[in-house]
Amino acid sequence: MMESDAASTRGNVPQYSVSEISGAIKRTLETGFGRVRVRGEVTELKRYPSGHVYLSLKDEGGKISGVIWRGTVSRLGMAPENGNEVIATGKVSSYGERSSYQLIIDRMEFAGEGALLANIERLRRKLLEEGLFEADRKKPIPFLPTLVGVVTSRAGAVLHDIKTTIERRFPRDVLLWPVAVQGEGAAAQIAAAIEGMAQRPRRPDVLIVARGGGSLEDLMAFNDERVLRAVAACPIPVISAVGHETDTTLIDLVSDRRAPTPTAAAEMAVPLRSELVSDLAHRTARLAGGLSRIMQVSRGRLEQATAGLPDLPSLLATARMRLDDRGQRLDLALPAFVMRVRSRLDAPLHQLPSPELIVSRARAILASPVRQLPLPVLMIERRRAALQRADTALVTAWQRADQQFHRRVERQRLSPETLKSAIRLQKARLEGLGSHLEAVSPKAILSRGYVLVQDSKGRPVTSAKATPVNDRIVLSFADGERGAKLDTLTSQGDLGL
Repeated sequence: MMESDAASTRGNVPQYSVSEISGAIKRTLETGFGRVRVRGEVTELKRYPSGHVYLSLKDEGGKISGVIWRGTVSRLGMAPENGNEVIATGKVSSYGERSSYQLIIDRMEFAGEGALLANIERLRRKLLEEGLFEADRKKPIPFLPTLVGVVTSRAGAVLHDIKTTIERRFPRDVLLWPVAVQGEGAAAQIAAAIEGMAQRPRRPDVLIVARGGGSLEDLMAFNDERVLRAVAACPIPVISAVGHETDTTLIDLVSDRRAPTPTAAAEMAVPLRSELVSDLAHRTARLAGGLSRIMQVSRGRLEQATAGLPDLPSLLATARMRLDDRGQRLDLALPAFVMRVRSRLDAPLHQLPSPELIVSRARAILASPVRQLPLPVLMIERRRAALQRADTALVTAWQRADQQFHRRVERQRLSPETLKSAIRLQKARLEGLGSHLEAVSPKAILSRGYVLVQDSKGRPVTSAKATPVNDRIVLSFADGERGAKLDTLTSQGDLGL
């Protein structure tokens, strides 16, 4: 009876294989939960060479395994790290070989402060793509503003630090636009203040947007898109001074300059007066020194140029000596030229044998011994013919020499007109030099009505007060000198007695 009961019991309970039960559990999990969002802290993060990422999400009461497949890592939206509190989105599944379940994650975002950081990051990427962070959009800060605008809270130490710093460095007018720097409505007030500063009749030359330090939630007003776009569109150069030196907000990226503290922002806005005074004194000294050097160089160049100018009296003396030399050489050149021509014409005549020499040679031949002569009759005929030929040749040579002499004389002789023209040319040159001498002569100046006044010692009198009254003076005119005595003039212009 007991065996039959056990057999019937085994026949009523279904029997599954391990794979079947694992698959059933997997289908149940995936069908029952579908897509879920799980919040927890990332732990046990491991990145494998295959590209898959394995991690766990935990909280105070439990822990669940998770996996991010390689194809999903690049589209995840963030890079998970151990300790980050995140919200993971995916579906629940099981892994039968280990009898475990896990969350297959396809999306992840920060939770709490991490979520704020994610929103800030998305806005940063958006504005970066629009080019609001580009360096060429930054406006220069004016060197010495007349009016400094401040957008901050009326309460707190920020406004006091800015005002005292400006008063200490270089006193300037400060225009405050009070706003709430945190909490609900703070972003709208800050954006309205920035826009309002740009629309004032007397617009500030530089604008400081400042607040003290705080948490990420406290500084969120300065990460608001409305505030960032108002700063980007503001025509006034903006200096951001939000939080402490380690705090970074998006307004620091959009503004024209970022200051680590409100005090540093005031120092950027106005220069230090003592440094300006010192720099001005230094520049004045350099300018005076440079001007002195320029004057010294110019004076040296002037003296050098003056030394290089020719001496007028020496030039005139040299010209006069050159003129005398040319005149003397001209007087000697014509006779010498005529003598040279005459000697060239007489040279051929000296080369011809004289008639007496020819006759003497013939007589010597005739008077030679009889044994050297041919027959007397033949010898006499030959000598007679030779004498005739010599006579004819002598006459012809004399005629040719005379003709050649006359031709050379006609060709090389200087005509009287040529001589007169040369003399006139030299005389014109002499007159030109004489006119130049007359132009620079002191007598030419006196001939135009001027008078040279000298005292009794021959010194020029150039001032009415240089010589006492009744003193003797010498007046030099163009045609002579006269003596005179100095008197005074009355108010009517006549001579005083």
